[in-house]
Order: sequence, then structure tokens, then C-alpha cells
Amino acid sequence: MKIRVNEVGPRDGLQGQGKTLSTEARLELIRALVNAGIRHVEAGSFVSPKAVPQMAGTADIFPHLPNTETVRYAGLVPNMKGYELAVAAGARVVNVVLSVTETMNQKNISMSLDQTAQVCTEIVERGRSEGIEVQAYLAVAYECPFEGMVSPEVVARFGRQMQEAGASKIIVADTIGAANPEQVRRVLDVLIPSVPSEKLSCHFHDTRGMALANITAALDRGISEFDSSIGGLGGCPFSPGATGNVATEDVVLLLHSMGYDIGIDPLNLVPVVKFAEELTGVSLGGKSYRWLDQQYRKQRGKSGHGR
Repeated sequence: MKIRVNEVGPRDGLQGQGKTLSTEARLELIRALVNAGIRHVEAGSFVSPKAVPQMAGTADIFPHLPNTETVRYAGLVPNMKGYELAVAAGARVVNVVLSVTETMNQKNISMSLDQTAQVCTEIVERGRSEGIEVQAYLAVAYECPFEGMVSPEVVARFGRQMQEAGASKIIVADTIGAANPEQVRRVLDVLIPSVPSEKLSCHFHDTRGMALANITAALDRGISEFDSSIGGLGGCPFSPGATGNVATEDVVLLLHSMGYDIGIDPLNLVPVVKFAEELTGVSLGGKSYRWLDQQYRKQRGKSGHGR
């Protein structure tokens, strides 16, 4: 089975950082990821720069994205205005986010759950009519930082709604990194009868160190696409405790070691982690990074010390 690794560092990774990178620096990071073999990238979000200053200038990035013939780029949009800005900038894939609890929507975007679901539905339907691929995230799908545990039936209900509207992919997001493998299996078992596994993707955070275990649980349910962020960069700035996206190098090494076809050499990600560190000033690297760095230096005959 071919597995797709979707890199979200340039958006989800950078949006919560204290340091705001220039558009050129963000483009340099994307180029480094693409040169390392990444073929699916969330390149930015079309949100108000007042709300998320780290994403200002995303419209200037999309016209200059590299290798657009072979790399699939997506942009996150919060509302219809964001959708229009994304399409005008050249985005052919856009992501909407539907938090599946009332309080998370109120805290995140000052809208009710029903209002958010309606906005997302309208964007999905418009995208379908205009030839734009729209993917729908189901945020806080396992646990909400404000309301606690989320029922799998709630996740399935909104998954059905996005599927019926015409979303090309439904991404089940463990926004605060609270899920465990049994929860993952339970949610997917309720969701898959409504949304087939080939239309599902998973987004895990490694806040509690369980992201890789959760990925293997999702693999067992036929999921073939996973989000990750280079070096474990980032987390949702509107969700308490959401630090720690699962590191791309960890996900790639896991899948590579298990024999899955992913088209990415995990060693090629080592210099990208280092480059992301230089850009952000943040110490990065997943669980496997020290070992990967040692292997990288051995293979290339480099000396020096890993972090």
C-alpha cells in the first residue's frame, strides 16, 4: 500500500511560533522539504494577519511555489473570504477546519458549531462546483481542551456531513495529542461505514508521546495518509496544550521501516530539520532524530556531534 505523508510544517508548524518568518524564508523551507522528497505540502493559510501574523503574505507565496507539476500544495481557509483569496492566489486544494465541539469553535473563531459546519459545507460545495479540491479537517476529534472526551458518533456525524457536501478528504485531527490507539480504532470503526478509509486521513500530535502508536492503529484500519511537521514543529495556537505535531522524520522512518511505499528517504530530512531550526530559532527533532543524524553523518562521511 502506498502511504502519503502530508507536510504541514509551513502552516501548522509555523503558525504558533513566536518568530514570524518572511515569505522568502517560508518559501526556502518549502523548497528544502520538496528537495528532500516531500510531495504533499500545506503551504500556508489565508487568515487575517491580525489573528495569525505568522501566516501574513501567504497569497504572495503560492505563485512562487516550486515543482507545482509534481507537488500537491494546499492552503487553509477559515471562511468564504479566505477561500476566494486562496483561489485568486492559485491554490487548487484548500483545507477547511470544523472543530466538532461547541466551545472549541467559540474560542477558536467566535462561531457556533452549527455556524462553522454551515460555513465549511458552503465552501466544500462551492469548491466542488468550481473545480477546487476541498479537504475537511475534523478538529478535536478525540478530546477537546474545553469539553473533554468526544463521542465517536459526533465525529461520524460531521464526517458524513462533509462527505455528503463533496469534500475530497476528511482529516481526523487529534488536535491536542490526547488520543491513544484504542480511541483511534474506536473512532475510525464508527466513521468508516460513513466515510470509506481511502477518503480519510489522520492528523496526530505527539503531546503525550503516542502519535506513532496511533498511526499504526490507523494503518490497521486502512488509513493511507498522515499529516506531519518537520522536526515536530508547531501546534494550534488557539488550543491549550496542543504543542507537538508528530515529527515528519519519525513518521517517514516508521513507514519506511515497515516497508510501505512513501517515496521519501528519512535521511534526506535530517538537513531540513537543521534548516528549520536555523530559521525558527527553536530546538527541533523527533524521537528518531539523534539516530537519523548519526546515520546521516556516517553515510556522508561527516564529523561533528549531533544535538
